[in-house]
Amino acid sequence: MAQTSVIIKFVGGTEQVTGSNFLLSSRDETGKDYQILIDCGLVQGTRKEEDQNWQPFPFNPAEVKALIVTHAHLDHIGRVPKLVKDGFRGTIYSTPPTKEISELSLHDSVGLLDREAAKGNKEPLYESSDVETAFSRWQNLNYHEPLTLGPFQIVLRNAGHILGSAMVEVTVGGRKIVLTGDLGNSPSPILPDTEKITDADYLIMESVYGDRNHEERNRRKEKLEDVIEETMHRNGTLLIPTFSIERTQEILFEIEQMVEQSRIPLVPVFVDSPLAIKVTAVYKKYKDYLNTAAMKEAHDGDGIFRFPNLHFTLSTEESKAIHDANPRKIIMAGSGMSTGGRILHHEKDYLSNPKNTLLLIGYQGVGTLGRVIQDGAKTIKIFGEEITVRANLAKVSGYSGHKDSDHLLDFVHQTADTVKQVFVVMGEPKSSLFLVQRIRDYLGLNARAPQAGETVELRW
Repeated sequence: MAQTSVIIKFVGGTEQVTGSNFLLSSRDETGKDYQILIDCGLVQGTRKEEDQNWQPFPFNPAEVKALIVTHAHLDHIGRVPKLVKDGFRGTIYSTPPTKEISELSLHDSVGLLDREAAKGNKEPLYESSDVETAFSRWQNLNYHEPLTLGPFQIVLRNAGHILGSAMVEVTVGGRKIVLTGDLGNSPSPILPDTEKITDADYLIMESVYGDRNHEERNRRKEKLEDVIEETMHRNGTLLIPTFSIERTQEILFEIEQMVEQSRIPLVPVFVDSPLAIKVTAVYKKYKDYLNTAAMKEAHDGDGIFRFPNLHFTLSTEESKAIHDANPRKIIMAGSGMSTGGRILHHEKDYLSNPKNTLLLIGYQGVGTLGRVIQDGAKTIKIFGEEITVRANLAKVSGYSGHKDSDHLLDFVHQTADTVKQVFVVMGEPKSSLFLVQRIRDYLGLNARAPQAGETVELRW
């Protein structure tokens, strides 16, 4: 029997959380190398780290036959237009919601990346025309729908991370390689649980929270309710920096339930992010991708994301007018790590008042303003102005969109009888290495964290 081999190049997403990018290569029936790419994401973080986005790809994009996208976060799709610009002529595949949200997100990112390029005297990473070209090559692939690409058999499984998020099962020569993308923090208020994987031969898995657990996992809704009630009791404003995709919709769904059950005061709730507003419309469209409870609410009555005093502020003028509203209010705005977007204007206006609260509900990357505030800074700079932080700081890590350390271990345990090697990626080095050690110690499996740019050949 002829030997099969797969070469995996860990292009991005190793030794760091962002920049997901994995190149798989194997021989097709004609004996030629056949290359596919899983994800093509932006590197996010410090200026030095983000400079990596402008570097040439360490492979020839024109030789890649297909790109599989796990989900629509920029650290998984943000360099797709650059890939096209640099010569990729293959087909892009993802679930339908991922395609729609990706199109919104990538068009939204053009202006932001242009500003970043200008700061560093660089050429724009890509233009709107490159985004449009990418979507002319983008096709839908439903969960569990088989796809043959040369020697690779592809199946997408529900990752439960954001709407339409997928794990990628790649079968070659009878062996199964599973690339997890990001794994959801199940159970989610609105999404189905992550599908179980029980028959993987090789696993390439995320590790954002590989070294820690979400302490409030089972109390996240109660803690959110407590923070709202305490802030409103002080006649204050609650600021929630949110990611436009998933986190905004989860929190909004939870607040909607609290309002309908009269568990919190009926105060204005502002969703102040054009991208989040457009993404929320996609969630309404793809009701059948929600979990059973959310799907029932979406199909019954007025549907989801509709309740008294909810305001979607699409225009700049509407956003500015929020400041004139009664101080007792909730403002949800991007970005989730306070690295840009409208949340910065609100933080500038509200962080110096001790009646107000800033609620952090997710991972705050190293070097971001969110991390600086989380680490206890008393003064910060926003738009060149020094702001004294007197507002209350609250954190609810249970709303993270990622599995924590124990649940990542449980995920691996489901396929422990078949898996031959686990590659731990997409985490800060300490998180990845901690999870590697747990997998070795608790499950007795072969696990390691690849180095950035490393190439591994699997043979059978």
